[in-house]
Amino acid sequence: MNIDRNRLLARLDELGRIGMAGAPGRTRLALTEEDRLGRDLVTAWIREAGAQVYIDSIGNIHGVLRGAEGGPPVMTGSHIDTVKRAGPLDGCYGVVAGIEVIAALHGAGTLPARTLVVTAFTNEEGVRYAPDLLGSRVMTKDISVAEALQLISTDGERCGEELRRIGYAGDHAPWDFLPGIFVELHIEQGPVLDTRRIPIGVVERVQGYSWWKISVSGRANHAGTAPMSMRLDAGAAAMQIASQLTERSVVNQSPSVATIGTFSVDPGAINVVPGKATFTVDFRDPSDEGLERAELALRRSLDKLQNAGFSTTMECISRHCAVTFSDAICKEIAEAAAERSLPTLKMVSGASHDAQMLARLCPTAMIFVPSRGGISHNPEEFTDPDDLANGAEVLLGTISRLINRRIPAQ
Repeated sequence: MNIDRNRLLARLDELGRIGMAGAPGRTRLALTEEDRLGRDLVTAWIREAGAQVYIDSIGNIHGVLRGAEGGPPVMTGSHIDTVKRAGPLDGCYGVVAGIEVIAALHGAGTLPARTLVVTAFTNEEGVRYAPDLLGSRVMTKDISVAEALQLISTDGERCGEELRRIGYAGDHAPWDFLPGIFVELHIEQGPVLDTRRIPIGVVERVQGYSWWKISVSGRANHAGTAPMSMRLDAGAAAMQIASQLTERSVVNQSPSVATIGTFSVDPGAINVVPGKATFTVDFRDPSDEGLERAELALRRSLDKLQNAGFSTTMECISRHCAVTFSDAICKEIAEAAAERSLPTLKMVSGASHDAQMLARLCPTAMIFVPSRGGISHNPEEFTDPDDLANGAEVLLGTISRLINRRIPAQ
């Protein structure tokens, strides 16, 4: 029993073409028309593979291959929404490979002991709706369905209304599909496996993160007549804070990384001293203590600005502590790779994934394959076809082991 390599690669290519509108890469933000087209493909592929399709109330797509026994299912999957101008593999690889696992199992003609569910989660990226990991957050009751459906997108559209518009406001409760085990296959999005030429990463942990929206208010003034010593230049003050955050990460390596993802000034005219500046910060660290130190440093910097006459706000957009995965599931992944003579490396994920949320519910782990040059969230994102096929085979081997035995302890 094997994955259909050619079909896996062809489907990744077909899905990757949705959202390409002239600009490099593809933009398939959650609950847009492009997302609908991707969802339509995924649901058709699930049915073709031999499984039933169910949509829950937050729009998660669940492909269900029924097993002979009762009890909680084994689940795999990821997401198909993207960032802006994205590569073809982030999230999509785990969904398409999961569908190929269903096809392989169904094609073998043997009924698994446990039910297998392949899920495409809604709004994992958090680009159009905040917070990120929305579909898995709702499933784990980190946020209520009602609250999630009332979220407003960056372009002013309500989540529930957009789900209805694209035809993916489902009737099922998200917890109708709660798994007993979750395994997520993903590209690494970092350089470790590629640099070390190791085909399979066994992900034991995911580092924590916190996202913040910062505003600094000063006083708008004429760019030519306001003396430098008498200005309350919100733009310059905010840029100074942003620079300090990234420099701190470089010098102290704590947190591991800090990113200023957006930055804007108001009124935004070349000849006006900015009266207000707004920017976002993405902190990531393998330890919760590291995140707390970074947040404290930011608060202290903003306090200094307030003492200098500025007004500041610090709003948490999303936060998640570091997660440790199941040793038992990691062992299953390593053994499935060894059966295929594929070397493995134990790893910590620097990126966030739906697996972080599912780890609250059940034994969870992740499988990584190399990303060339460590590039992701970029049109140049690439993984060698052999590595994509190898990762899917390891997923198939892992799932095959798990659906035919007792659920292991966390």
